Amino acid sequence: MGAPDKLIVFLGNPGKNYERSRHNVGFMVADELADSLGIKINKLRFRSLSELCKFGDKKFLLIKPQTYMNLSGTAVREAMSFYKLEPKDLLVISDDMDLPTGKIRIRKKGSAGGHNGLADIIQKIGSCDFARLRIGIGKPPHEDYDSKDWVLGSFSESDKKLIDEAVRRAAAAVSDYAKKDLDEVMNEYNK
Repeated sequence: MGAPDKLIVFLGNPGKNYERSRHNVGFMVADELADSLGIKINKLRFRSLSELCKFGDKKFLLIKPQTYMNLSGTAVREAMSFYKLEPKDLLVISDDMDLPTGKIRIRKKGSAGGHNGLADIIQKIGSCDFARLRIGIGKPPHEDYDSKDWVLGSFSESDKKLIDEAVRRAAAAVSDYAKKDLDEVMNEYNK
């Protein structure tokens, strides 16, 4: 199929233990998108599970880094270097504790916002000028609650419905991102 025009990165942690954790909503979006496209993101490449696909006349490399969240930048840097992609060619999908559970937000660029996966990507590629789609997982119930336990924990029954809907919307937003201008996608999904 040739080299991709864009790289779409879905953040999460590999392994059954983390499958439905808050930190793995990026992987959940990848799986939802793959199901809707009838593809499998399962080729081991760039320390990631990957798949090359086409949306219209553009090619996209979809990756789920298998390096664990805090080292996601290694996989992203390898894929970007191999295909000579720029930060403007990158979209990263991740969880966000600062957004209410189930809310999605798309931005053209920004800081890591305390997210270790985003921080590692920024550090490894030397730029924060890449698009990101963040899915709200809410904050821990009280200040003393360890944020690591929160992000690695599972969703409550009531939050599962919100997250399932957010995952569907985020997968649709990724699909639209592949076909439309980013501003148009932001206007539609940042409501």
